[in-house]
Amino acid sequence: MTEIVRARAAEVGRALGAGHLALSDVVAEALARGIAPLDTDPVLVEMLEASVHANVTNIVHILTNDIPLAHLQPPTAAVEYALRLAQRDIPSNALVRAYHMGQNLVQQRCYRLIADQHLGAAETVELTEYVSTVLYRYIDWITAAVFEVYEDERRRWIGTQGTVLSSTVHNLLAAPEAGAATFERETGYRLDRVHRAIILWLTERASLELADLDRVARRVFAGIGSAAPALIAPVDASTLWAWVPLADRARGVDAVAALRTASLPEGVRMAFGDAAPGTAGFCRSHEQSRAAFTVAHLPDSPTGQVTGFGDRGIALAAMLERDIEHTRPWVREVLGDLAEDSPSAASLRETLAVFLATGDSHVRTAERLSLHRNSVKYRIDKALATVGPDHDRLDVGLALTACEFLGPMVLIAR
Repeated sequence: MTEIVRARAAEVGRALGAGHLALSDVVAEALARGIAPLDTDPVLVEMLEASVHANVTNIVHILTNDIPLAHLQPPTAAVEYALRLAQRDIPSNALVRAYHMGQNLVQQRCYRLIADQHLGAAETVELTEYVSTVLYRYIDWITAAVFEVYEDERRRWIGTQGTVLSSTVHNLLAAPEAGAATFERETGYRLDRVHRAIILWLTERASLELADLDRVARRVFAGIGSAAPALIAPVDASTLWAWVPLADRARGVDAVAALRTASLPEGVRMAFGDAAPGTAGFCRSHEQSRAAFTVAHLPDSPTGQVTGFGDRGIALAAMLERDIEHTRPWVREVLGDLAEDSPSAASLRETLAVFLATGDSHVRTAERLSLHRNSVKYRIDKALATVGPDHDRLDVGLALTACEFLGPMVLIAR
């Protein structure tokens, strides 16, 4: 291959690098939406985004600087992502498909950049073949590397205590009625009870390990009126799914209060669903706990160390986040400039949200926000003028809740 072709490939690499952040976002979003198992929760999506960014960066460097594959190491983010997929029992073909889909998207971008060089037909073909070969070899190399990591971790994870239990739980959640009898036989956990599903996880600030998290969980569950031992299943190296069978007296507010006041170590967080009976309740409470878990992971979420599905705004925020593609333009249509990512807009949104929540009371809004009534009136007038008179108050309230939990960066900037 001539030096001229390498130089032209380097131009492609530099142009690719100039927009690699936006390209990485496009690729990650396409993979999450196109391959169902990769979009199961925000932690996996965040790790997918980091893996895609690292791989696109590698491709940029290879094209720009003609770096041999032998000089590369698999990106840490890509390795960690493969490990997490193995721990979550997500099929390896999802990982392989992701790399091939990503290759196609990056390749299409490279072809457009080649066209921008306005070369002759022969030169275009030669450069296209070279860039295609570079991309193919990189994807072939990185796929083999992360697949080996995945397989090694899968064998190790299957051999760890509790992983068989995790698999049994997954089977029940996938087919509740068909798998109930097998589930009870293999776990010893009865489904004819009232269940509260709970998720505990370790953040980057935690100095604990999975075994420590298990002990924390059992201590917390002992204080909420359980009728029998909880079912605790590790789903990856930092996350536990759990179900607590509740005595009748522990179904209501007292149990929720006990969860909220539980003493959790630094770096440990918890999300929980409502109490519900039977097999359907086992699954529904878990679905709710995962919704609360999702909202707790949103970048601008105001949630604390413990998040319940029944908390104000959590269920709504989870539903709006699930259809973020349509939520984004709708919020903008309802709130207009009030949805902007700025301190002044945030202040107006907060004041208007409290005003609506207090029954349009300037006095109670001023008391709650510790503001003078004149300041409240000024803000409300400005906020309502920005929104305009054509939108229903309910729509405005829902859009404000979306901004509070999902944040303008998620709703508007992306």
